Amino acid sequence: MMAILIDNLVILPIVLPLVAGALLLLIDERRHALKAAIAIAATVALVVIAIALVTIADTRVGATGVAKVTTYLLGNWPAPFGIVLVLDRLSALMLVLTSILGLAALIFSVARWDRAGPHFHTLFQFLLMGLAGAFLTGDLFNLFVFFEVTLAASYALMLHGSGQLRVRAGLHYIVINLAASTFFLIGVSLIYGVTGTLNMADLAVRIPDVPAETRPLLETGGAILGIAFLVKAGMWPLNFWLPTAYAAAAAPVAAIFAILSKVGVYVLMRLAPLFFGAGAGESAGLGDWALIVGGIATIVYGAIGVLSSQALGRLAGFSVLVSSGTLLAAIGLAEASITAGALYYMATSTLALGAFFMLVELVDRAQDPAAAVLSVTLEAYGDDGADTAAVEEEVGVTIPGTIAALGICFAVSGLLLAGLPPLSGFVAKFALLSATIANPTGEPGWVIWTLVAVIIGSGLFAMVSLLRAGIRAFWAPIEGVVPRVLVVEFAPVAILLTLCGCMAVFAGPLMRYAEETAAYLHAPAVYISDVLETPRKGMDGTP
Repeated sequence: MMAILIDNLVILPIVLPLVAGALLLLIDERRHALKAAIAIAATVALVVIAIALVTIADTRVGATGVAKVTTYLLGNWPAPFGIVLVLDRLSALMLVLTSILGLAALIFSVARWDRAGPHFHTLFQFLLMGLAGAFLTGDLFNLFVFFEVTLAASYALMLHGSGQLRVRAGLHYIVINLAASTFFLIGVSLIYGVTGTLNMADLAVRIPDVPAETRPLLETGGAILGIAFLVKAGMWPLNFWLPTAYAAAAAPVAAIFAILSKVGVYVLMRLAPLFFGAGAGESAGLGDWALIVGGIATIVYGAIGVLSSQALGRLAGFSVLVSSGTLLAAIGLAEASITAGALYYMATSTLALGAFFMLVELVDRAQDPAAAVLSVTLEAYGDDGADTAAVEEEVGVTIPGTIAALGICFAVSGLLLAGLPPLSGFVAKFALLSATIANPTGEPGWVIWTLVAVIIGSGLFAMVSLLRAGIRAFWAPIEGVVPRVLVVEFAPVAILLTLCGCMAVFAGPLMRYAEETAAYLHAPAVYISDVLETPRKGMDGTP
């Protein structure tokens, strides 16, 4: 009985938000409190389910102590003929990040954003469903389906709240992602035409045996498929749309988009060692150099954008690019210890960016637009001090509690994004850089040290930019206002930042989980055998 419950638990992250979204669609839009209560209850349940699935994925079985992959056969059709959902450590990790970030963004939205446009909660639940499906699916076709469900919901959420800037950025976002979907479909079609299958485990078995005359077509399909995911991940030069779109989105939408940008990273982390790893024959290592070079370029572009940004929203958008570039370069190095550091870094950067996007709106409320313009002008041209004598020096000015709380959260966010001790951002970068410097990949030394330099440099740029923004927001002599911040707005930010602090405290167990996940990804035999050898269930639910 317990095994049956566990097996059926795998599909709940997809079914639960689907049912909740459909139910919310039937409720009148004027009943905001009821819709918010249903959405939050469903998302809390999703968090509980995700934590349970992490426990299942991390459970060791057998004499070897290897964590078993849980395969859910939809329609009881075995792979590769039927649709399968696959739960392992990586998909479970992504589900936890999605559910926690989704719950925080949803709670933040009930203060006012869920009433800025129709069907916010329905769209949000469908977005969560698409993300969960993308992380759990075991075949490329359904990855495309869930990818499109996610994008369709994100299009409407991107435009939520209207406004000229949001509509303009949203239209760019839609066009770019429609083009990415086209590339996705073309790449999947080419791969299916060559191999005759779209099941990921089955593809991993067939790719090494693809004849030499059709292998270029296979690799072309893989490259086109990779472009679609790189657009979503924000790799340079495919990322010019991202900072503007994320900065223009509503705060809770931008927060959940922090995990949306990791869908491309997740797929590349999953498929690169599975399809083009050491066992892929002549196609082994396909695209690794492109990921390394593109990742470094993305870090550089994002770091320059961070340093040059005056608006906090754009600073956060460029910080997403720094995070994505770091992860893409780590994937390109194709080494388990580096991937482990990248997994830990992905978790902490996703939570920190989600918190920062919501914090940006709260901080911006304290800024008088005219004063902000004057502050930038003084910074650019200097203050000649002519009126200094006329200004009475204030001593012992009391800082309002709201400003102090926002300032503390801003400082913590700055430490996380810059990768400074003692928080999890430093632990993540230290783990990633130490594994990279060890250079077990055989890449040229100048590549390794260039990557190390740009990662450290991006942290320095982030520190300078955030310090400058913090001084302008909280310590500048220009008069500001004390913003009205509700508990439901401040609590999600504080909780996400607290979780990042807990990640530093429990870095040992979390790094163990990341290391075992990385080792499993780079030795995909367990994944392949568990998926393809999962038997059909009998009438009593047993194999």
